[in-house]
Amino acid sequence: MVVVTSNPHKAAEIADFFGGIVEITHISMEIPEYRHDDVGEIAYRKAEYAFRILRTPLMVDDTAFSIEALNGFPGPYAAYVLSTIGNEGIQKLLEGEANRNAYFETAIAIALETGIQVFKGRVDGVIVSPRGNSGFGYDPIFEVGGRTLAELDRAGKNRISHRARALSLVRDWILSEEFSAHGKTVKRKDDV
Repeated sequence: MVVVTSNPHKAAEIADFFGGIVEITHISMEIPEYRHDDVGEIAYRKAEYAFRILRTPLMVDDTAFSIEALNGFPGPYAAYVLSTIGNEGIQKLLEGEANRNAYFETAIAIALETGIQVFKGRVDGVIVSPRGNSGFGYDPIFEVGGRTLAELDRAGKNRISHRARALSLVRDWILSEEFSAHGKTVKRKDDV
């Protein structure tokens, strides 16, 4: 299966997650930035666009980062906000705010010849001062269970993250009878 993303860190996390189950390759491709409040709808549209061009089984994702005290901002605009104001800007927006609750939600869309399936995963946490040297994006300021995502190695992050939760649903689907009903459009490693 092809993972379509311009983020090589994300592609590596996904490849690690599916090691031994599905062959994963990475293609970096510019996909239009769709606007919608629901990351599932955004992921669906991205998968539709990428499949029209590539015509191969593929996976795309979209992630929202929602901060309770900011009424869900930046939400599905997380990548843009990160590239413009970064983690420091988020910290400034929260100065003096006691409520630091936030969550990540990832929607993964799988496009096959038979259609598109969307799977979502969410993880709740709190915004903290930056800690850790692993991960990318908001990982240094997002704490779950006492540790930031940047304090975890990739294997640790792949056990608890929003993306891992969505990928677990994808993995279960790929290993299910329902997936088999779609035909052998994706090579599982046990099919080789």
